[in-house]
Amino acid sequence: MATEREMFLECEVKRRRVRVGGGYEPFWKVKTIADAIADNDTEFRCKSCGGAVKVVKRRSPEGPALHIEHKLKTDSEHCVDGLHFLKATDGRTPRMSATPVH
Repeated sequence: MATEREMFLECEVKRRRVRVGGGYEPFWKVKTIADAIADNDTEFRCKSCGGAVKVVKRRSPEGPALHIEHKLKTDSEHCVDGLHFLKATDGRTPRMSATPVH
């Protein structure tokens, strides 16, 4: 029996832009996972809660497509898009990650 998994197809990736006063500043940009991998991005976070995520690549032709999942269950339990939050019946409220990726 297959287990139900989170499958986000978009995330935030860390990018750099030129600062007005010179130099660079980091910022987060929403991208699809496929585009982020194609662009060789290396730093990802959840676009809804800012929590740490992991990239899951397709291991077999029948397996799930390229996607991301929360690394921490606590992030999934309180993220508005998290699997555990969506399945909860206790009336919890969504919140940002307790350990956000900066």
